[in-house]
Amino acid sequence: MRPLRPILLDTDPGIDDAMALAVILADPSAELVAVTTVFGNTDVDQTTRNALALLRVADAGTVPVYRGASSPLNGVFDGGVSHIHGTDGLGDIGLATSLGIARHPQGRESAAEAIVRLAHEHRGKLEIIAIGPFTNLALALRLDPGIASLVKSVTLMGGNALVPGNITPGAEANIFHDPEAAHEVLNASWPLTLVPLDVTMEHTLTRAQHTLIARAPSPLATVIAAVVGPYFTFYEGVYSTERIALHDPLAALLALGNVTPALAPLTSVHVECGHGPARGATICDLRNRFRGFPPQSGATCTVVLEVKDDVADVVTRLLTQTS
Repeated sequence: MRPLRPILLDTDPGIDDAMALAVILADPSAELVAVTTVFGNTDVDQTTRNALALLRVADAGTVPVYRGASSPLNGVFDGGVSHIHGTDGLGDIGLATSLGIARHPQGRESAAEAIVRLAHEHRGKLEIIAIGPFTNLALALRLDPGIASLVKSVTLMGGNALVPGNITPGAEANIFHDPEAAHEVLNASWPLTLVPLDVTMEHTLTRAQHTLIARAPSPLATVIAAVVGPYFTFYEGVYSTERIALHDPLAALLALGNVTPALAPLTSVHVECGHGPARGATICDLRNRFRGFPPQSGATCTVVLEVKDDVADVVTRLLTQTS
């Protein structure tokens, strides 16, 4: 029997974060060794409670949760995106409250400290999936730059290469919330995969698929189906149809190998850290696309622009499976 793959999820739950967590837990090859939380969709205290609540619903309460950064490296938290995820980050169904989730997790160890420790404990094997602002990863690198050579892979949901941003015309939300952290993470020497809006906005879940998830026997699937109400409302204004983007679950599925890249050039990525209208933009050097993306000197990041699979079908299958 093959050993399980140690996975660390860095997250700011978040509706699509909840879906990503669910597909990781559904993968029999993955061992979720930790969840680290960060500000983003809402404040870090709430994202931490949300992570604890989701794990309890999934009967995975033994997975350790570590509270992370409450603000960006050089600034203050701007309050999140309640118009998309609800004021509690999970569609305002009151999940954490109903479960009595109020405690802080795992003692005194911070998310950054946990990332460093786990990189050493799972030397050469730890796979990090980061689907919120990248502040915890930047802080971990500051604590121990050597972890870049210890981690097997880092998959980031964030950025936009050839399409508009989703929080400003030029920037995607996870990058925009902490551009300086994103710059540090994307310039570290660990194996990086960036999953930007170019691919995540192209893969959406329909109302029919949502109904299938709602009918699934899994308690976690039931919760996810319940929290997506604000998501459908928001994305109807984006797509003009009833479907929702699959940002975070797509990143998780790519990291786990449940979805295969179709176009994923290795390229350099620059994050704009100025304070003008382009703040948070990810500038991917794709100038060689017309030559079929030949090897690029100094390139550090695989940028996934297209995938081969129907991501919504994969998500639906994983969330509705009975075993």
